[in-house]
Amino acid sequence: MTPADFLSAVLLILGGVFFLAGTLGLLRFPDVYTRLHALTKADNVGLGLVVIGLAIQVETWAMVGKLLLIWVLVLIAGASVGYLIAKRALQRGVRPWKR
Repeated sequence: MTPADFLSAVLLILGGVFFLAGTLGLLRFPDVYTRLHALTKADNVGLGLVVIGLAIQVETWAMVGKLLLIWVLVLIAGASVGYLIAKRALQRGVRPWKR
């Protein structure tokens, strides 16, 4: 196993851990706003780590560019959808959770 393979594996595993954390936040947090926050933040970081881990393994810069483009598009889509869900929840009168 080369150092690049090891680094790639570590980044992919860390990305999976962030995905798992986002999923747990989605399932455990009390309201739509905290769930959105957990899911969008953790998934964006998790996907970034996965993209970097995969970029280490690809052979051409064009493939690295495609991976980065995918990540940027997912970042934009996640932020947009999170905003729309939160806006709709506010319009419907869903109050943020308070202790």
